[in-house]
Amino acid sequence: MSDFRLKVFQSVAKNLSFTKASQDLFISQPAITKHIQELESTYQTRLFDRQGSKICLTESGKLLLEHCERILEDYKRLEYEMHLLHNEYKGGLKLGASSTISQYVLPPLLASFIKKFPHISLSLTNGNTREIETALQEHNIDLGLVEGVFRLPNLKYTTFLEDELVAVIRTGSKLPVGDEITPEELLNLPLVLRERGSGTLDVFERALLQHNIKLASLQVLIYLGSTESIKLFLEHTDCLGIVSVRSITRELYSGQLRVVEIKGMPMLRDFSFAQPQGQDSGLAQVFMQFAMHHNSKL
Repeated sequence: MSDFRLKVFQSVAKNLSFTKASQDLFISQPAITKHIQELESTYQTRLFDRQGSKICLTESGKLLLEHCERILEDYKRLEYEMHLLHNEYKGGLKLGASSTISQYVLPPLLASFIKKFPHISLSLTNGNTREIETALQEHNIDLGLVEGVFRLPNLKYTTFLEDELVAVIRTGSKLPVGDEITPEELLNLPLVLRERGSGTLDVFERALLQHNIKLASLQVLIYLGSTESIKLFLEHTDCLGIVSVRSITRELYSGQLRVVEIKGMPMLRDFSFAQPQGQDSGLAQVFMQFAMHHNSKL
């Protein structure tokens, strides 16, 4: 029902590319150009400045984008509430989840949700916590699922699941590490950790600070961008990794990895929904309620 030209404009403005907007919306580039020209004709102003092969928003374009995002969000909420009158749930929902959640928590939940709500079109963006929060702020996703301990003031966080980080090592490793170590012993052990911006590293760094240990003082062999990369690295290297206990169920069962307890240093965290402040309705709320109802199975 919403003016498709606004969706076209929003896509071009976000991508700063007619070509990428064409790919996002699955329409031809000439069609994209036509819609933008119609908007410029309607408002009697240029929306984009062209600088060689690049484009940027004019002041008029920035103003239109500001209103455009509110209008499209209102249309989305209207569509949701009208369908509620007939107990129908239709439309698109763009989720973004941090790596641990998207790999080890969400898949069974998404399968159940799609079965329950077949007319809702889901998409999932994967990244670390900082990347998902940025995607929310830029309105590229409707709902984020993040980990970690830091909170941004312009986002609302709702806890839906608890998690624990553990230290793990390859079974048969030549490192002289027993079932338990002290936090201070971490200073003398080679480590593989998640990258900056990940919720996993945030939690680990905060736990270290409780024992007056700085991350910079550790022997970090490498920072990797996913838990799967860390697990594969551990298989071939004698070092210690810090990962979610949810991510190593199979490896513990098969005996590939073993947990090393860090005495007196619990690493607990929450998995949380993140959404813009004031956004408390729509399909995002439907998904949140569904996840809350089914979190005991996760």
